Amino acid sequence: MNSLIKFSNTILLYFLALLVITKAQDPNYLHHVCADTTTSTTTYKDNLNLLLSSLASNSTHNNIGFFTSSAGQDPDTVYGLFFCRGDLSTEVCQNCVAYATKDIVQRCPTRKGALIWYDPCFLRYSNKTISALEEDPNYLLMNTQNQTIDVDFNKFLVNTISTAASQAVDAPAGAKRFGATKANYTWQDTLYVLVQCTPDLSSSDCNQCLAAANSSLQVCCNVKRGGRILLPCCNVGFEMYPNYNETYVEAASAPTPVGPVPKGKNSFSSFSRLDLRLPPKIIIDYYLPLYLPHRKRKKKQNLDYNRRNSIGSCRSTTDRFLRLLLVEKEERCTKILAATKLIDYILLGLVIIILVVILTSIIS
Repeated sequence: MNSLIKFSNTILLYFLALLVITKAQDPNYLHHVCADTTTSTTTYKDNLNLLLSSLASNSTHNNIGFFTSSAGQDPDTVYGLFFCRGDLSTEVCQNCVAYATKDIVQRCPTRKGALIWYDPCFLRYSNKTISALEEDPNYLLMNTQNQTIDVDFNKFLVNTISTAASQAVDAPAGAKRFGATKANYTWQDTLYVLVQCTPDLSSSDCNQCLAAANSSLQVCCNVKRGGRILLPCCNVGFEMYPNYNETYVEAASAPTPVGPVPKGKNSFSSFSRLDLRLPPKIIIDYYLPLYLPHRKRKKKQNLDYNRRNSIGSCRSTTDRFLRLLLVEKEERCTKILAATKLIDYILLGLVIIILVVILTSIIS
């Protein structure tokens, strides 16, 4: 009998340890809203489950972090969507959406509609067609630290947000509509801004949504060192610390050379300008071909132009390549850290189990 009790306690502690591990990997919850209307038919609930399953499966191979879907026929049709932060990887988006599809029905179990925000993603469903441009409901988050009231800072904040908003508004149709920028306010204070619209918004609608969000942000947070407003189709946030993935943003904004890279005669003389700290493979693959002599001679007046253009295009290509390497490296490091954390929790669970077994043996 005592052995059975010991075994039961061990199993219980093991599952508790797994619960702690799972909870540590959940996305950061921010806010949720449940609709007033309640579900009345099992058909609607079945359609809701189909919709949520569709959203979760389509987040695994989605490059823009946005997807809309529907399930069922009137009057039991369910509409829904998910929307992920533009500076995060597909894997982070997928994990957040998968978690949200389970969490939202726990928080709003009998409702015909609901919205839920996490730091990495947003998910909603409704029994009504979801409009592309919606400003309600919304949710405000404020930094607890105050900023000295300063007219110059307010102007600086408005201008920096406008810069990021222009990036989102000017994004091509079907692409991620997000903008991120940083600017030095003082020698020790750097302002970071992240804005985003859902990709289904037009440029004018995106501009309208961000303007409304910015107005609300100015009312609530102009004396705060940070703030964030979440709307169903856009969001705006600023902080005095990095509030976005800088590595991803820098890699995404790196210039891409257009067309073939021209080569000029006697370009080998500029080889000494290369940063020899680069890996040999990058130098061989990207630089060396530009300095090999041509079989055909060019006119003298084109030599300097070709040489400058070659070096500039080469460096642009290499910079983009290196930044993409940094993004991949960062994602690998994140996975390694997550795995290390998982191992730490498992070891902690095993230690607890061993201690319980020892104490139980002593007591018995």
